[in-house]
Amino acid sequence: MAELRPFAALRYDEARAGPLQSLVAPPYDVLSEHERQAYLEKSPYNVVHLTLPDSAEQAADAFRAWREEGVLREETAAFWALEQDYVGPDGVARTRRGIVASLKAEPYEHGVVLPHERTHREAREGRLRLVRAVGAQLEPIFLLYEGLPPVSQPEGEPELEVEGAKLWRLSETDAIVDAFADRQLMIADGHHRYETTVEYAQGGGSPWLMVVLVSTSDPGLTIFPTHRTASRFESSNAVLLDDGNDPRAALESLPPDRAAAVVYTRDRVAVAEGEPGQLDTQLVEALVPGDVGYTAYVDEAIAAVDEGRAEAAFLLRPTRIEDVFAVAKRGEVLPQKTTYFYPKLLSGLLFHPL
Repeated sequence: MAELRPFAALRYDEARAGPLQSLVAPPYDVLSEHERQAYLEKSPYNVVHLTLPDSAEQAADAFRAWREEGVLREETAAFWALEQDYVGPDGVARTRRGIVASLKAEPYEHGVVLPHERTHREAREGRLRLVRAVGAQLEPIFLLYEGLPPVSQPEGEPELEVEGAKLWRLSETDAIVDAFADRQLMIADGHHRYETTVEYAQGGGSPWLMVVLVSTSDPGLTIFPTHRTASRFESSNAVLLDDGNDPRAALESLPPDRAAAVVYTRDRVAVAEGEPGQLDTQLVEALVPGDVGYTAYVDEAIAAVDEGRAEAAFLLRPTRIEDVFAVAKRGEVLPQKTTYFYPKLLSGLLFHPL
């Protein structure tokens, strides 16, 4: 049983903090050091001062000061409707809709929330130090559920709007709580933060965290592929195509009934095919068990080979949402970056004090 409840969010008071566009940022785990510095310089109140501080203690001091100074103000408890307008890597404009809520984190073995990717211990430890110091959930995690949304999207002007993201307060509290009581949820993005919350609760801390719930039937929900590059590759496992074949055309013609990937090197285009029941990313992990690079763009993967920065590129198709859910329900996990949900959730719209 998924336990959801409305929460008394903290949000920026723009009269004190400045315009919202100077305060929000992408999630901590997608920012390079150069991007981090750019966001820190945007405003002394930018969310990155909290999500990627020099130390957990620095973030705690800033969060406490912002509350005392009125930079952050408390809202009445509520669920929120979220819309994100975006143009994907494929150039298509879409709108993704979800519900922002407080969820009680449960260990995976309870079967309430399902993972689909592996995590790293050192990343969880850093997030755990931060939540212990600050006493708040600073960024939402992205969860999927099967079935239609329990409430309609609100009409009228949103209460918050910035960079394509819009928020409305929702009043149908009971309908939302009841709708998720018997649904399994799957983590789309935020495995490290979810597992951090479970560990925090096991140590006596709060089990509640801020989540965005998106239906797998939402027309704006898309998974894009993350292509791979490798500095070393033995090509004997790939089926050679005609020399000079276009790798983009080969990607479009991969067999639909089995795992496959286009293998691009400087002297050939090939196709690797997998075993029954295997996903494309599992196939590539078997071909290249060592370190790989990642990019969301075909052209970047090809350029890495052409410019000598990689020996091979592996071009992949998007993973189907239903396949990811099936793997998660079997209790299995997939290679990192099997899924690329775009866009990322924006950080800094709401904060969840504990």
